[in-house]
Amino acid sequence: MIHPTAIVHEGARLATDVSVGPYSIIGEHVEIGAGTSIGPHVVINGHTRIGKDNRIFQFSSLGEMPQDKKYQGEETRLEIGDRNVIREFCTFNRGTSQDVGVTRVGDDNWIMAYVHLAHDCQIGNHTIFANNAQLAGHVQVGDYAILGGFTVVHQFCHIGGHSITGMGTILFKDVPPYVTAAGHEAQPHGINSEGLKRRGFSSEAILAIKRAYKTLYKSGLTLEQAKLALAEQAHACPEIQILTDFLAHSTRGIIR
Repeated sequence: MIHPTAIVHEGARLATDVSVGPYSIIGEHVEIGAGTSIGPHVVINGHTRIGKDNRIFQFSSLGEMPQDKKYQGEETRLEIGDRNVIREFCTFNRGTSQDVGVTRVGDDNWIMAYVHLAHDCQIGNHTIFANNAQLAGHVQVGDYAILGGFTVVHQFCHIGGHSITGMGTILFKDVPPYVTAAGHEAQPHGINSEGLKRRGFSSEAILAIKRAYKTLYKSGLTLEQAKLALAEQAHACPEIQILTDFLAHSTRGIIR
């Protein structure tokens, strides 16, 4: 399953059915789980752990040292879960000691060509990153979020679950769960109602999320007043609790 032109360090740990394409390089501290396919000309370095049934396409670079001038060779990691698709020319850097020391990608993510995940990013499950989405360091992305092509995210931003960004969106602040964001600088444009329908949200829950969006963005309330109102709405709809928890932990402020 390993092409004769591939270079796999004797210290790397690969499941017996992992395939490695021509001219790929697998470093000493790499661990790759069963059923994963590595295409040609892929470089995987550092303390990198990749789970099961992933498909990694040609010319990607995973687990290289972070692009951070403070990095001094500390033993940090990249962890990738199961059943992810990682397309051509993606670059995922490992973490830094200034954060948790690990860049994480969850399960069942669809990551298109030329996506960059900088050091210490934390990516959930079932996300979609369209071509050329670019994340600076320390960014967090929730489950089922969708980043449109050429979305650019400033360091330390949080992107809530089930949100979606338009093509060419530039984010300097957090995107709450369920919200559609677009523009330079990004602004809110309603909720991702079509995505919620596709994921089985009830019509009642979607109406409640729309009401919460109006409370947050259309009511004229201050952010603190809106948080109090949303806390009341969360009693009747658990989906709103996800939104209130996100707002409580936002440090960069939310798009307005």
